[in-house]
Amino acid sequence: MSMVCTVFRECVRAMRGGILIERESRRDKEFHFQNWIKLRLENIGENYDEPGRNTYPDFRFVHHAEGYEVKGLSYPGRDADYDCNSQVPCGEHNGRQVFYVFGRYPARTDGEEYPVLDLVICHGSFLNADSMYAHQNKGFRGFGSYGDIRVRDRKMYVAPTPFALASGTAHHRTLILPANMTVDSDFVEIGHLTRYEVDHIVVAYNFDLRTNDLTTSFIPNPTAGVEHAFKAYCLEGDPFGPIVLREGSREIAEREFQNQSATRV
Repeated sequence: MSMVCTVFRECVRAMRGGILIERESRRDKEFHFQNWIKLRLENIGENYDEPGRNTYPDFRFVHHAEGYEVKGLSYPGRDADYDCNSQVPCGEHNGRQVFYVFGRYPARTDGEEYPVLDLVICHGSFLNADSMYAHQNKGFRGFGSYGDIRVRDRKMYVAPTPFALASGTAHHRTLILPANMTVDSDFVEIGHLTRYEVDHIVVAYNFDLRTNDLTTSFIPNPTAGVEHAFKAYCLEGDPFGPIVLREGSREIAEREFQNQSATRV
């Protein structure tokens, strides 16, 4: 039995009870929401391996074959997509089921404590159905005038969040699971979400160091059109509206990425 219902329930309990995120300092831009989730896991008494900068997922349960990757998002702000830090999202990793925890918190606060505004916990396969891709960073030496500079091909992935993929998730608390997973009796089904695999998939890319052009190579997807069915739930007693897949979610995420890139420049 998965622990995801227990984890979700504890997060909702904490939000209902007004338990705030506590930021250690203004410099803490990454771990404050992760620490809030850590306290939720401790409350349910689940043993986990301690997270580190290069571990995936962040929290790996000891007695259950599942893990939780945590993504805190400021609101208003960039919440249509997120940086995956060299690990493409997936629903299974090293034999563990992977769940993603997305929580939004106020972008501007007048102190070091603030609430979790809304929450989505989703199975990793909702973000990406492929669990077979093995991420690797490669490199080569020979660049530069003297041929002794090493170029590192360190891939970074940018994936859409559930807030971009599904309408009705904002300002609510939502659990999204594969349709064949069972949930506890105090969960209310509020949506059916079906994602379809694309006709062509990227298998290679080339970066021209002279022109800075990036080109991609595609092949037909052998599983094109395959349906991946999910159900959305909320906890009994929570307000909710219908959860549906958002039209143009890819365009929404790309527009958000371009806007953020322009801001950084």
